[in-house]
Formats: sequence, structure tokens, C-alpha cells
Amino acid sequence: MRYDHLITSKQLSRADIEIVLDHAAEIDADRSAVAGKHADTLLGLLFFEPSTRTKLSFETAMKRLGGDVIDMGAIDSSSVTKGESLADTIRVIEGYADGLVLRHPKQGAATMASEFVDVPLVNAGDGAGHHPTQTMLDLYTIRENAGLEDLTIGIMGDLKYGRTVHSLAYALAKFDAQQHFISPDSLALPREVVYDLHQEGSSIREHDGLEEILPSLDVLYVTRIQRERFPDENEYQKVAGEYQIGLDSLSSASDDLTIMHPLPRVDEIAPEVDDTEYAAYFEQAHNGVPVRMALLDLLLGDSDE
Repeated sequence: MRYDHLITSKQLSRADIEIVLDHAAEIDADRSAVAGKHADTLLGLLFFEPSTRTKLSFETAMKRLGGDVIDMGAIDSSSVTKGESLADTIRVIEGYADGLVLRHPKQGAATMASEFVDVPLVNAGDGAGHHPTQTMLDLYTIRENAGLEDLTIGIMGDLKYGRTVHSLAYALAKFDAQQHFISPDSLALPREVVYDLHQEGSSIREHDGLEEILPSLDVLYVTRIQRERFPDENEYQKVAGEYQIGLDSLSSASDDLTIMHPLPRVDEIAPEVDDTEYAAYFEQAHNGVPVRMALLDLLLGDSDE
């Protein structure tokens, strides 16, 4: 895999994905193989939106590779509050770091920012757009639990604003996966994404309920309703809490079903599910470290070269 930037999962081939997943598995099995490999490397973190798992796992990944991070910190304590443009901010921090990780509320921000820098830039989420590193850890978790061949997956919740959904759907189109999308009409998968998936020859179906397809699923990927993306609070209230998973709703599920969630959750998955064999969402969050270690190792290259 040789890219200057990682902006969207659409840019990755199946071979690229498998290289990252295989490297993550090697790191997961023996972290010492890359420990200290990127000493003296600095990763710049620019998070214009709140983050827990993504930010901390990138910081952990860089430090376990032997490097360190510099963090722009909270927006209200930066020059952004003075009106500084994203282009200027990104160019300034490029001068301090060997790679950059950007999260921004505006869709397309990572693409724009990548045009101003020469160091590798990773999109850590751009509004309702894409989140490719989340996709890589999702694929890693799926491969570890259910396999990526002959996969039947249900993706449920906010499919309109959920960037993790868009990225995952594009990546799964490169594998032999049947994708079922479950949502209310108002939060259906964007038509341009549906079109792209059909063009890729992907097997997809859309549903407004889970019951009819639950028994056939190998994986159920649940997402929260993205309240912060709604232009109208009243529209959010119409769909809030509409799709929820509890033990009673899983009675017809396969014993081998894997339930995933990119987190944070609100009320989509009841806590009673956490202790069952179905739950893989905390494992999924843990997988962010080896997967992001693998991605950074590949993007930053060999420090000895």
C-alpha cells in the first residue's frame, strides 16, 4: 500500500485492505516487531470535533510505534477562534509534524486539507462523509469474528449521516458480502452511495425493519442516530430511539451472530447485551490500536529508508 494520504476507503483496493489487516494481525500477535520503529516521528492531531476512541487510539498507536504526538487541543484555545482558515492551520502544523490526523465537521474538509500538505494526512472523520480508519478496524473485527468471505451483514440505524456506514459499505463492496441496510426512510443510505454500490456490483437490499432478515445475518452493525448532524431538532426527535436492540429482539438470531457498534452508543444496544457472546463492540474499539499502528507504519514508511 503506497498512498500519500488516506482520505476515503474508496481509494483502497481489496489488496490494500488485506495488506493493512494482515499487518494489524501481525502487530496484534507481537507488538515488539514494530516497537520503536518510528522513533523521533511526530504525529499531529487536529480534532475540530469531539473524539474519544479515534483520538486516543491514534495517540496510543503512534507512541507504541516509538514516536510521539502533538495535539492542537480544543478549538476554543486555538487560533481557529481568531478566524484562521483550515488551510492555514494545516500548513502551520505540517511544519511541526511528520504526519497529520484530521477530524472536521465539514464533509470534504480532509480532501481540501490534503491539497495543502506534503506529509501524510489521515481523515479521522469529515462530517457525514468518510471515516476510513474506522472502516479498517471494522473490517479487522469482522474478519476475526465472522470472516469476510460469503458474509451477510446488516447495517442499521442512521445511514444518512453515519460516515462509518458510508466508508464500510464502500469497503465491503470489494468483498463477497451481502449488505442489508435497515433504517427509517428519513435516514436511508444516500442515493449516491446506493448508486455507487450498484456500480460496483455489490449485493445490497434496503429494509425498514430488522425482524425478517435477522436470522440470516452473520454480523449486525448498529449505529446511533447522529443528533448533531440534524438541521432540525424536531426531525431528530421523530426517529430517536426507533431502532433498539435488547435480548428479546435477538431471539431469532443465529448463535454465531456478531453485533458491532462504532460507539459511542446512546440507547441502540441495551447493556444486557454486553455480556453475551454476540457483543463485539468493545473488542472493536480495542482493535483501533493495532489497526492504526499498521496504517501509520505503512503510511509513514520505514524510518531507515
